[in-house]
Amino acid sequence: MCGSLVPNPFFSDDSGCASSEEPDVTADSNKSDTTKNGYPTMTSKRVLLLAGDFVEDYEIMVPFQTLMTLGVRVDAVCPGKKAGEQIRTAIHDFEGDQTYSEKPGHNFTLNACFSDMDVNQYDGLLIPGGRAPEYLRLQEPVLEIVREFNTAGKPIAAICHGIQILTAAGIVSERRCTAYPACSPEIRLAGGHYEEIEIDGAFVDGNLVTAPAWPAHPAFCREFLTLLGVLWCPGERVAYWPRCWVFWPCSPERLGLMV
Repeated sequence: MCGSLVPNPFFSDDSGCASSEEPDVTADSNKSDTTKNGYPTMTSKRVLLLAGDFVEDYEIMVPFQTLMTLGVRVDAVCPGKKAGEQIRTAIHDFEGDQTYSEKPGHNFTLNACFSDMDVNQYDGLLIPGGRAPEYLRLQEPVLEIVREFNTAGKPIAAICHGIQILTAAGIVSERRCTAYPACSPEIRLAGGHYEEIEIDGAFVDGNLVTAPAWPAHPAFCREFLTLLGVLWCPGERVAYWPRCWVFWPCSPERLGLMV
């Protein structure tokens, strides 16, 4: 067994935000949302992030930090590695060639252990792209995790080549999804319907959120956070993270947010 989680420098239960009216928040993500003083409050959400060596640099770090900014606990795991160990990343860029280029990226420190993972403890699954999905899909425990999330109807977000794990897990049959265009044959061979969308867009079908590549991060993260129940629009859009509330008018035109 791997032991306790390694504290993530970007995540803290104490955000330091001053407030005269703190929400009554519990860490039990299985409890239902409630209200206090007439405002909606949210319980803490927890997401599992599956990655491996040469995952795409942007596609792991940007969603990882974005979710944590809104108070979502993200446990980043890699089969065969423990919390505190690192995985190498690759930067895929679009520089006018016939396909994307690949360069060394940053090292990413895992903050949880694959061996300790329990699907029941999580509200959603995040799968970044890059080179990692092509070999992670060969591991049956990885595929079984994906199937468990899908059977439970929990949100699953996969970007770019992350779709390769979903197709290998057999969960895209008769589903509409998107991915990096080079992966479109895999979607069709797995019985799914490939959606050809703009590279900065995201597509939602039930509990699945998919996107073509990292230029789609704003849409991709927004749709995933919406399925998780972290973003919603009851007249005004509300974002919550521990001990800090932010309210703003629901103005998609001004803020570029979905209704």
